[in-house]
Amino acid sequence: MFNFTGKVAVVTGGGGVLCSIFSRALASYGAKVAVLDLNFEAAQRVAEDIRTNGGEALAVQCDVLSRESVLKAAERVQEVFGEWDILINGAGGNHPRGTLSREFFEPGDLEQKETFFDLDLEGFRFVFDLNLLGTIIPTQVFGREMARRGKGVIITIASMAAFRALTRVPAYAAAKAAVANFTQWLAVYLGKSGVRVNAIAPGFFLTQQNYRLLVAEDGSFTPRAQKILAHTPMGRLGEPQELIGTLLWLCDDEASGFVTGAIIPVDGGFLAYAGV
Repeated sequence: MFNFTGKVAVVTGGGGVLCSIFSRALASYGAKVAVLDLNFEAAQRVAEDIRTNGGEALAVQCDVLSRESVLKAAERVQEVFGEWDILINGAGGNHPRGTLSREFFEPGDLEQKETFFDLDLEGFRFVFDLNLLGTIIPTQVFGREMARRGKGVIITIASMAAFRALTRVPAYAAAKAAVANFTQWLAVYLGKSGVRVNAIAPGFFLTQQNYRLLVAEDGSFTPRAQKILAHTPMGRLGEPQELIGTLLWLCDDEASGFVTGAIIPVDGGFLAYAGV
């Protein structure tokens, strides 16, 4: 059904849990994939795996918060693969410094300095910038050439936190809500350009960033994870490969050529469930 032969895809955060799956999936359907990641070794592992399986891939070290770094990455992709057709803005995530230890405020917490009022602003800024500016900067660099050519696909990664103010992660929730809003804004702005802009909003998947929030040291689910499962009608966490179908559909001009400004939940019914 899908064929990306002759297309070039750029995946930021391509060495991570979800975006490595994205990179492999696009390559398996014929795309040449540039795997961008701050962790060059992780990007290399993904690119090597793609090449081992007969695909074409390039690993590029890239800091999505540095315009200079992204520009250098674009030059490298241009040098090896030529012009690109697809941009997946996958770099992002949470950080302990932007996370609270409790869901609800209790007056006694003030003495322990574990409240929102004591939140490390540098930690908050890091999480917010990583998700929002880490989407905007690559979009400016790689999206410029798409707009000039009058074609291309840009996909951002939103979250359940874009729709619901999830507890304990104020920085991440605010950032993902901003990413979702930016996605729709950019889709409108580029609406006449031939460039489509959409977002995937994953439900709850185990990643490096959320592992300790969801899995206890003994390997059992934490109370937070159990609450998530109770509010997910399908009763389980998502598997990374379950995002592939949505990704391929959004990237394919024939399948989704009239789709732009959409934020597609892949969440096991989490958003649809009112809790009763």
